Amino acid sequence: MRTRFRLTRDGDGFVARLTPAQAAAMREALSHVRHRDVSDLTLRLRLGTGRETVDALIERLSGGHTESHDIRFDTEELHAVHSAPTMFVSREGAFLQEPFHIRLGFYRENFDALAYGIAEAASEV
Repeated sequence: MRTRFRLTRDGDGFVARLTPAQAAAMREALSHVRHRDVSDLTLRLRLGTGRETVDALIERLSGGHTESHDIRFDTEELHAVHSAPTMFVSREGAFLQEPFHIRLGFYRENFDALAYGIAEAASEV
């Protein structure tokens, strides 16, 4: 999965060109978080947004694209896609590698690099 992408300013939001793999990774991470049994408060603390925003993001990332495409994010949404993979932890706080890979089909390193790319791209606009 290509982990670098570029953000461009669009008013008070950003536009990112996502590959199909990037969109799928973001969608799967958000879908996992959304369908876990977590409270609204936990979701808001971990992702910085509520269920409605997460549902809307999942829908926008579910286009079934076979080529790279543009998607608009606001800052809150970028924070959500940046933070979603951190939800794969045990009750003791240990990161769960195998469930992460089984559920998302990507390795943690891919998400770490993607999260780094998001932060880097945001710092450049």
